[in-house]
Amino acid sequence: MSETPSEESDRRFLNGLSEIRAFFRTNTEPVYFFGPTAFNLLGIDRFVRNFNYVAYYDSWDGSHPRVFSPKNKPYVEFKSSEDINNYLLQDEEVQAFIKSKGGKPRVAMVFFDEETEQICKDLGYELILPSDELRRRLDSKIVTTQLGNEAGAPSVPNVLSDGVDTYEELSALASENGLGSDLVVQTPYGDSGKTTFFIKKESDWDDHSEDIIGEKLKVMKRINNQAAAVEAVLTRHGTVVGPFMTDLTGYPELTPYEGGWCGNDVFPQALAPEHRTRAIELVQRFGERLRQEGYVGFFEFDVLVDLDDGQVYMGEVNPRISGASSMTNVTAGAYADIPLFLFHLLEYMDVDYTIDVDEINERWRELAAVDVWSQLIMKEPGDDVERILAAPLTGSYRLNEDGTMTFSQVSHDWHEIIDDTEAFFLRVYGPGEYRFHGADLGILVTKGRMQTEDGLTKRALEYIKGIRDLYVSEPINDDVEIEPLSFVK
Repeated sequence: MSETPSEESDRRFLNGLSEIRAFFRTNTEPVYFFGPTAFNLLGIDRFVRNFNYVAYYDSWDGSHPRVFSPKNKPYVEFKSSEDINNYLLQDEEVQAFIKSKGGKPRVAMVFFDEETEQICKDLGYELILPSDELRRRLDSKIVTTQLGNEAGAPSVPNVLSDGVDTYEELSALASENGLGSDLVVQTPYGDSGKTTFFIKKESDWDDHSEDIIGEKLKVMKRINNQAAAVEAVLTRHGTVVGPFMTDLTGYPELTPYEGGWCGNDVFPQALAPEHRTRAIELVQRFGERLRQEGYVGFFEFDVLVDLDDGQVYMGEVNPRISGASSMTNVTAGAYADIPLFLFHLLEYMDVDYTIDVDEINERWRELAAVDVWSQLIMKEPGDDVERILAAPLTGSYRLNEDGTMTFSQVSHDWHEIIDDTEAFFLRVYGPGEYRFHGADLGILVTKGRMQTEDGLTKRALEYIKGIRDLYVSEPINDDVEIEPLSFVK
């Protein structure tokens, strides 16, 4: 429905970044991030007045002034992070908390579904995200590959298939399309590497066939690649592209999944200058293709550089806030201008605004040359289920010269970390909860790099050991099985 002249005149107009910054610093409308934890957008409350987090797991045990978690949480066997968010939305304590803040609540989250949309509609909350129907369609690796091809942002050489039932069929399909025998196979949906399979011989197929048969597939040639990730926001003025970062993938010290994402490094050499230029072009092309689908706002874009021939390819696309958002929103560009998420938020606020997207992208590219951050996503690699008796506190830690770690203080986020001897750890599971295969135990954020061409750095391994040593747990019944949920990406 079109606006009347009086409605148009009531809309506020923001001219450039300085007015946008002032607008958010004086914001009177409540904005909430819902999630199992506050991880993904932690620290945004520094930039946006009236920004709060509603989390199921209270990593601060009540001491964070912007994090609300209901006290009465009877046991519920959640099947997904969507279930957790829907539970929180319907919780009486949460609803009372939001009512006490007044105004019309705007709600963001990583994972949601049709039920989420209906709950928000019934409660009078505005879900400031593209529709579940659109997001779910774009979440398919098959669909994003097709859209990338249409946009001129191609994937690694691949073939899309309605499915194969045997290793012989897979091999024939790959051979017919010139993909060789060393393959990467993906099913349409899945996160943190759970549905990415590396198949070079029949025994690899045997290990993964149960998860592959009956699914539509993206079958790719396996290349010698450098992987990088970047977040972007599709705005009415164009696509704002954040800093590039490398993925940490498949390290057994951090994740039990062979292709599992387990962290990021943000540093100047994440991509060579010529590869960065090409990657930005691919992101912007894909952003414009998303616009044709009716999409607006945040998305995460993975890049693969073939180290043998220098070709730059689109990897995967996550049409949402992601696990890399934590890094994007703490970088020099975020402090020089505004965090990337605020460009998303502008698209859902009752304002008009103008920005020079090309100028912002160029400035962020320059600022990326001086900024280094990293994060480790620490999952439980073991197969046993154990009850946690003691767990590390959420807060700041110092790495000592002898490799040991010392707890410094409870802190609200990682924005005050100043060098690589300090780290912030956000705990997910605490005493009385369980550690099990694939469980997200917590996230560690620090300055400096955690990964080189030789693998995890010595400092990264010391941080991992230091955190794990702070957990005390006891075995429980062997017949207990818990399905891991992905809380962060």
